[in-house]
Amino acid sequence: MWKIGGKYCQSRLMLGTASYPSLDVLCQVVKETNVDILTVSLKRENAHKSSGKSFWEQISTLGCNILPNTAGCRNAKEAIYIAEMAREIFETHWIKLEVIGDELLLQPDSFELIKATEILLGMGFEVFPFCTEDYLVCKKLVELGCQILMPWGSPIGSGKGILQSYALKILRERFSNITLIVDAGMGSPLHAMQAMLLGFDGVLINSAVAKATDPVAMAKAFKLAIESGHLALRAGIIPETDLANASTPLTQTIFGKKLCNQ
Repeated sequence: MWKIGGKYCQSRLMLGTASYPSLDVLCQVVKETNVDILTVSLKRENAHKSSGKSFWEQISTLGCNILPNTAGCRNAKEAIYIAEMAREIFETHWIKLEVIGDELLLQPDSFELIKATEILLGMGFEVFPFCTEDYLVCKKLVELGCQILMPWGSPIGSGKGILQSYALKILRERFSNITLIVDAGMGSPLHAMQAMLLGFDGVLINSAVAKATDPVAMAKAFKLAIESGHLALRAGIIPETDLANASTPLTQTIFGKKLCNQ
């Protein structure tokens, strides 16, 4: 069990709910992986009002914690409006704050993100800010009161994995008491395992699962990779060396008799 946003969870895999082949496939993925947290975009779902009601009804039966997000917002004012609406609909003070500043890279607008974060924290929200790996931006978010950060591994949906492992490692070292989730850019389970080996608390996946040939199998693969990475880190990974280091000594004894070195 681990704690995030005041709630205890078992799975360190978090899933987005967009782009799945069907709602039934999404539900299968959730049931097979036993995830605790699902992100949902209120703005995007409102754009498909005919299927919106069915979506909310089925999602509510899965027993997951809902993390509403402000995906699609381009400025702080718009994100705050969506956050207030999400709090009323889902009866949660959690909000994944996304404020995108570039259409091609879908890169967070750090200025608008910081502005919205400060206001939403003052309104009593538990803000999960989607940010880059920029240390100074993350430092400001923490100074404002964020207990959770969600830096990207690489641009949303790119599948490139972790591009700035050094920068993410610095975040883990400098913010030892902050919950860190790698969000965006994961392409394969290997990428998720790398995030866990860096010491991150969890990974949020959407496109890599939703757009896979077999989303259910891919979700299981990510789940196992995340569990494996977390377990390996806790077990203690041996340090890298530039030279060979024999696992079996050149000089051994059996029953007190020397086998070599004569």
